Amino acid sequence: MYPDLSYLMHDLIGTEPDNFFSIIQTFGLLLAISFLVSAYVLYLEMKRREEIGQLKATKQKRVIGAGAGSGEILTNGFLGFILGYKGFYAYQNWEAFLHDASSVILSAQGSAPAGLIAGLIFAGFTYWNGQRKKLDRPKVVTETIRPHHRVGEITIVAAISGLAGAKIFAIFESVDTFRAFLSDPINTLFSGSGLAIYGGLIVAFVVLYYYVKRLGFKPIYMMDAVAPALMIGYAVGRLGCHFSGDGDWGIVNELSKPSWFFLPEWMWAYDYPQNVLNQGVPIEGCDVRYCHKLDPPVYPTPVWESIICAGLFGILWYLRKKLTVPGMLFAIYLVMNGVERFFIEKIRVNDTFFLLGIEMTQAELISFLTVLAGLIWGGWLYKKHGKF
Repeated sequence: MYPDLSYLMHDLIGTEPDNFFSIIQTFGLLLAISFLVSAYVLYLEMKRREEIGQLKATKQKRVIGAGAGSGEILTNGFLGFILGYKGFYAYQNWEAFLHDASSVILSAQGSAPAGLIAGLIFAGFTYWNGQRKKLDRPKVVTETIRPHHRVGEITIVAAISGLAGAKIFAIFESVDTFRAFLSDPINTLFSGSGLAIYGGLIVAFVVLYYYVKRLGFKPIYMMDAVAPALMIGYAVGRLGCHFSGDGDWGIVNELSKPSWFFLPEWMWAYDYPQNVLNQGVPIEGCDVRYCHKLDPPVYPTPVWESIICAGLFGILWYLRKKLTVPGMLFAIYLVMNGVERFFIEKIRVNDTFFLLGIEMTQAELISFLTVLAGLIWGGWLYKKHGKF
């Protein structure tokens, strides 16, 4: 397993684990890659939908030569403060940063003096740069912004709102996580662990619905455009769970590999050696930071989900040009996503609760509602249009 990049570099080029590259966590790296892959797929789809007239270019006015405004100065000053506040603190706690960068970066602790100095430098440079480009007579220009040019900002909004939603929903996944939040809310919110994917999807959907509407796009076309991007992004993101061994694995697999299972043995039952949680039994002869493996092995559900969702992405990518009813592709995505997650939950390690006497996980409940929403939405669209 590769809890961080130093372990991957060890296997590739033979460098020692737990070196400088350990600041790059495998899960975080693949999460970032998943956003980039999703953004590229969304770029292609938005460009195509612009060509067929579903998404329209918009006009935007911009002032040239007016100098830096107070909002820009304050924003860059705040950015400088954060970089100084956390950057100098990371330098002061280099060993902790090297071993667990996310816990240092996402904690509430930092260096206020370094933050103030960096903030003033950033704000001062912004003011100076604005004055340097200032014109005697500022002018207003009108620019045409094509839909696919918005992919960057849409991805950033989705990433921020999605991560916030994933963190909030993770707090309510179980009694233990909620108690941890009540006892230490700051560190719980800003820790680098604990994300609920459905929370991210729900919050990002709500935020983006209103955001793209404000940009002048019809949300129903954007919902269809984003469906394949969401599916492939989830497939890539789950690889981060698998290769880091972050605990999103399955229950103990006591069954022998069946004859029809053509994939390698480790894809049937896996012990997640050197997992990032250091869970399981010690690995004999191991002397690095991550030296545990699961015993007995479990279902490697993250990699199964990656394979399944990659296949579902292929289906959505094919259907995107076949379906003519706006919103139908997103309805199919909801059903696919919900069915996949509902059944994988049956063999995943997760906290459960009782609702109306039925034991379930948070993800099972949400995935059931997701399938229901997709069927109702798709059925209404079919009844309205009489076709797919």
